[in-house]
Amino acid sequence: MRTAYSIFLNLRMDLPKLLLCSFFFLFSILAAGNAGVHASSPHHDRRHHHHKKQRYGFRPTKLFVFGDSYADTGNVQKSVGSSWKEPYGITFPGKPAGRFSDGRVLTDYVAKFYGMKSPVAYRWIKYAGNRLRYGVNFAYGGTGVFDTLVLEPNMTTQIDFFEKLLKDLVYNKTDLDSSLFLVTVAGNDYGAYNAKGGTAKGLPAFTTSLISQLAVNLKRLHGLGARRIAVAALEPLGCLPRSTVLSSFQQCNVTQNTAVNFHNLLLNQAVSKLNNESRDSACHVLDLYTTFTTLLENKGDVSGTLKFETPLKPCCMGLSTAYSCGSVDDKGRKMYTVCNDAKSAFFWDGVHPTQAGWHAVSMALKPTLQQIC
Repeated sequence: MRTAYSIFLNLRMDLPKLLLCSFFFLFSILAAGNAGVHASSPHHDRRHHHHKKQRYGFRPTKLFVFGDSYADTGNVQKSVGSSWKEPYGITFPGKPAGRFSDGRVLTDYVAKFYGMKSPVAYRWIKYAGNRLRYGVNFAYGGTGVFDTLVLEPNMTTQIDFFEKLLKDLVYNKTDLDSSLFLVTVAGNDYGAYNAKGGTAKGLPAFTTSLISQLAVNLKRLHGLGARRIAVAALEPLGCLPRSTVLSSFQQCNVTQNTAVNFHNLLLNQAVSKLNNESRDSACHVLDLYTTFTTLLENKGDVSGTLKFETPLKPCCMGLSTAYSCGSVDDKGRKMYTVCNDAKSAFFWDGVHPTQAGWHAVSMALKPTLQQIC
């Protein structure tokens, strides 16, 4: 549930102005450091991690996850999360189960790639039993690096939860040596920034402070024992259905995506700096931006196995702008529609991919996931 995120993408009149005013500032920076914008591409990863051949063949046995609704598998409270309402979960597991999609999300596919079961959601840890051997998912929908507009734990607090498990000896150094840490966060921070009166003049400085705090968090995880960290770049916000609805789901908002490129440029620079300081290249960037845009432009994956005929249009959407996927009126009547085949849609709702969408993303990220270990 990227609740704050939805505000950022609600296309209020002040948002396009906010990003448009900063466009030329961002463009000048991007033009000067264009190579850095694409530093999270597969070419960058191969160049940066070619010295890690001695680890080839290693596969993590645990997954620890931090972030928002792109990774949440059941942490958000049932009373506030759309992820616990129909029709979420109709593809998997067949009913609402706390995932912001019709089925599996990024966490599930990363775990599957390495031959693991998805880690238990932290909220349900007391019922986990032997599932703790697969790690823990601390991601909460709607949250960010900083506090957002939802009363759920930000990334710093999520790391606090993880640190407590270490202090309680739930996991030890050997466990962490065989673990992968997945981080996907930041979109909701921009929604909160806008909702709290953020200005165009202050946007670049906010992005800088956001990446700075994210770097602090990554460094802290490394200090706690994380040796393999996959941090997701920000996806193309201008291509999400909440944005493309203004063009009848025909084209992305270039201005919004320019702001995202600036964010990702700073992220790649921060990750490179952390890796140089740690000397073990612990952090790797998952390039969601390029992955999303490539799949959307090609209307499917490269192999042609997955096809998305109208990639910018969501499968599930409200009957009007007053409603969204999962909405019901005061009489309990459904105020949304669902497409006939979720596998033919990349996006499930206004913000989140379908299970098929996430599957396509995970396939495209395979080279990076292979290089991590």
